[in-house]
Parts: sequence; C-alpha cells; structure tokens
Amino acid sequence: VQLQASGGGLVQAGGSLRLSCAASGRTFYAMGWFRQAPGKERVFVAAISPTGVRTVYTDSVKGRFSISRDNTKNTVYLQMNSPKAEDTAVYYCAAGSTIGRAPDAYYGWGQGTQVTVSS
Repeated sequence: VQLQASGGGLVQAGGSLRLSCAASGRTFYAMGWFRQAPGKERVFVAAISPTGVRTVYTDSVKGRFSISRDNTKNTVYLQMNSPKAEDTAVYYCAAGSTIGRAPDAYYGWGQGTQVTVSS
C-alpha cells in the first residue's frame, strides 16, 4: 500500500484543520494517525476500522479530533478542531490489518505532514 498524507500547515489555536491520507493499491485496511513532535517518539492519535464502524482515540484528542474515511475515494481524514499548541507535530497516516495503538501494528506509512499550531 502507498499512502500520501496532506493538509498540514499553520493553524491558530482554537481553529480547525483537516488532514487527508490517500491510499493506493489494496485499500481495505484499518487506518491510523500518529504524530511525532521534535525530539519525541511517534505516538498514536486515532484509528479507524476498515468499514469505519469502529474508531479509537488517544485521550488528549477526544472530543476535538475526528477520524473518518471514504472508501469510495480510498481516503482517510483527521478533522482537527480546537487544536492546541501541544498538537504541533508531524502527522503520519498508517495502514494495518486491525486497529492498534502501537506503531508496530501498522505496516504501511505515509510521508508525514507538518501541523503547527500557533497560540
């Protein structure tokens, strides 16, 4: 699978931003979003099941971020509402067989898109 993440940029705290991840090849995967801040490990943000029925989030983004997918477009989205300065990071999308919070649950990764939240 090949993944292409996009939509990052500079956003003000309290604003909104939507990230997209377009997949090619076989596309019926569980999909996840991870993020990595400078000098820190890559951490889980959100994931969605292949059908979109099940979603999971890390506690710090619950109620603010929303993951969704459009399987007709082979695209997964991460809607970021009310972002905070601590959400600043490079965001990566990933594909796997099942939903997981650990990076090693996924075997296909996009190139990352930078999100910078100004306070």
